[in-house]
Amino acid sequence: MSPAMRTALVRWFLFLVFWSALIGLSFSALVVGVIAAAGATWASLHLLPPGPQCVRLGALVVLLPRFLWQSLLAGWDVARRAFDPRLPLRPGFVAFPSAHAPGHLRNTFATISSLMPGTLPCGENDGEIIFHCLDVGQPILEQLAAEEKVLARVLHEAPGGG
Repeated sequence: MSPAMRTALVRWFLFLVFWSALIGLSFSALVVGVIAAAGATWASLHLLPPGPQCVRLGALVVLLPRFLWQSLLAGWDVARRAFDPRLPLRPGFVAFPSAHAPGHLRNTFATISSLMPGTLPCGENDGEIIFHCLDVGQPILEQLAAEEKVLARVLHEAPGGG
């Protein structure tokens, strides 16, 4: 089976699982879900064609609790800073030299790292990702490097583009 066909089948299956989780399992819902998943797969393949990036599913499952926890921490930290005037804010920008080349992997890293409390990727300059931070006194670069390492276990470039 070609890598493109495998990608299409995996996406279709994941869309169908998502549909089933939202709508429930019944014959009529499944029939509509199969069609909806096919349409979503077609759109996803045109909007994000298969590339050399691969996902290690086992590592992704391990990453999910960390992802959820980071989301909760980030929301809590921002809310706490917004409502407690005693907490010092030292907003500013930091430049992070990502190990990933520009493309899907770097964009995915930037998206996931936005869940770190008080950080938001806002562009690139000279190959570095620029982050706006609520407190530049925090060890932002070290935290970003740790997050990039964790994500590197999940996403990687496949040799030979498949």
